[in-house]
This record gives sequence, C-alpha cells and structure tokens, in this order.
Amino acid sequence: MATTERDYYDVLGLSRTADERDIKSAFRRLARELHPDVSAEPDAEQRFKQVVEAYEVLSKAETRRLYDQYGHAGLRRGGYEPSHFDFGNLSDLFSAFFGDDLFGASGGRRSTRGGDIGADIEIELVQAARGTTEEISFQVAATCSTCHGSGAETGTEPATCPTCGGAGAVQQVSRTVLGELIRSHTCPECGGRGQVVEHPCKDCKGAGQQLETRTLDVKIPAGIHDGQRIRISGEGHAGPLGGSAGDIYVLVRVRPDPRFTREGNDLFSTVDLTMTQAALGTQVTVPTIDGDKELDFQPGTQPGEIRILRGQGMPVLQGFGRGDHRVLVNVIIPRRLDEDGRRLLQEFEATAGEESYAGGEGFFDKLKSAFR
Repeated sequence: MATTERDYYDVLGLSRTADERDIKSAFRRLARELHPDVSAEPDAEQRFKQVVEAYEVLSKAETRRLYDQYGHAGLRRGGYEPSHFDFGNLSDLFSAFFGDDLFGASGGRRSTRGGDIGADIEIELVQAARGTTEEISFQVAATCSTCHGSGAETGTEPATCPTCGGAGAVQQVSRTVLGELIRSHTCPECGGRGQVVEHPCKDCKGAGQQLETRTLDVKIPAGIHDGQRIRISGEGHAGPLGGSAGDIYVLVRVRPDPRFTREGNDLFSTVDLTMTQAALGTQVTVPTIDGDKELDFQPGTQPGEIRILRGQGMPVLQGFGRGDHRVLVNVIIPRRLDEDGRRLLQEFEATAGEESYAGGEGFFDKLKSAFR
C-alpha cells in the first residue's frame, strides 16, 4: 500500500511530460537532500521514502502508464506495492547505478579526494590584454614521503580497526512503524579508514600527510576579466587513503589602469584638446593598450566626439578578435584670460556668424553613441 496519496509527479517536482532523463535528475537531486544519513529535517525519512516510491513507479514504462491512466487506485488494482528497502544499503545501490558516491562519505571504506586550495594573483590591465605567466606560492598537504601515506612508522603496518572490522563504517539497526531501518555511519574509531595506526610515523605523527610549500607557474590567458578564476587540476591537497589530489582555484585580480575604463572587451579613454586645438585641428598622442598612437583631429572637432579605434580593445577570452577602443574628446576652455586674449576672443565673437557653429550632434547624443 502506498505511504501517501500525493501525486508522484508533485513529489519529484515534475510535469507529466517529463522524460526519463528529467525523472532521473529530479530523483538524484532529492535523494541527495533527503537521505536520512544526510538531512537533519524531522520529516526527511518519510519524504525520502516518498521520493523513492515515486521514482520506482515513474522510472518504469509499465507502472508509469498505469499510474497516468488510473492513479494510485490503478496501481493497487494492478498488484503494485512499494519495495521494502533499508537506508544503509541504498547509498551503495545508487553509487553503482549513477557511477559515483551519491551521498558522500557514508558507507564503507573509500578513498577520499583531497581538498581544494585557493590562491590570488594580481596583474596589470596590459598583462590581461597580452596574457602572462605568473608564479604562485602555496602550502599543500602532501603524502608523507616517509610512510608513503600509511601513517605508520617504518617497519610497521596499520592494524585492522576493531570497531568496524576494517569496513570503515558501522551500522545501526532501529525498529520503526515502517519496519527495521538500517543506517550506515562512518566508523568513529578509524574515521572510515578501516585501519588504526598503533605506531605512528614520527615525521607525520600518523596523519599520512605533511604540509609543504610549493611554487607553480600559472598561465593567464589574454582577455581574462577581473574576478575570474583559473582551475588547475590535481595540484591541491593530497587525498587520504590514496585518493586523488584536489584542485587549485586561482582568483585573478586585474588592477585598474588610470588611462582606461574597461567595459566587456571594449576600452574607453578621454583625450583633452584645448579650445584652439579643437577649432583649428591638431595631432595628439593618445595611449592605447598596445602603446602610444598619433591621432589626427580635424578643424572644428566638438566636445564629446568619439573616435573609435576598431579592434584595438581587449582580446576575446578563449575566442577570436578584439573589442574596440573608444576615445572621447574633452575640449578644455580657458579659465583665466589676460587682456589680449580677452580682446581677441571678443573680436572673434563679433565677426563669427551662425554658420561658424552650425551642424553636428548634441553632446549627449555623442555620449550615447560612445556607449553604443
């Protein structure tokens, strides 16, 4: 008899059009959350049983078709009854089914992957544009070279754990209204190793690992953005029981460059022209990410005009091409004039007509164009 009349699709959080992959994915996610050896929720055991029952029905074409047509009553008339199971053995079953350890550390003696390490690197924007190689230094837990990870003194061997008999786990049987429930826990005596060290290695004190300082060259690709991480596999802490080493995650910080503002793969900068340079035209040296460049400005250059240097921005990370470099013109107006300068400007103003100022985009239209 079903433990509940809840809709099986609702239990798994699925629509009735879900395919086999959707059902398996939902079941795996909920099983991780609700397994009684993992979840601390008071109703986790009951909800986990509902999830297993729902998966048992919906994962098989025959029972799913019967349920879709007639619901729970149809299943009962068809002779369906939920399977009886113990929680302790389920993790091993799911591990074999999904190809990995679904519930983590619970269960028998297993090698464990080593921990990950975090590191930081700070580079200049120019280095981010070109790519660079930087050295990092870090401390890592490495396999002890004296005992080779066993934790035992040279000439001795670890002994089988008397608590778990070498299994690395102990089982607890409890009786409930649902029947006998068997739960498996990591052995508290050996921590899941299945062995105890009676004569610890003098160098690592029985841990099987030692801290050591290492250096590593990290290749930083061109176009990397501030705050991105680079993963280096297998260079983290060594795993106990011969497990694989963890990874290193290198956080890359790109220092701001006062000459440029970066937006995605585009660069923005400003160039200052005096009022007379803008009116008469000039040639000015402007900085770019590739070095200084001479730009010609035509007579009548207006404040807010944009010069677009195509393909001279930042490289596209792990792609092709580069962004643009947009140069915004800032026209500087004199703040102080002597008598001669004032007189000359007044003479110009008296002779200039409307045609001297006609045409062109407004300042804010130029700004919009710059950011487009």
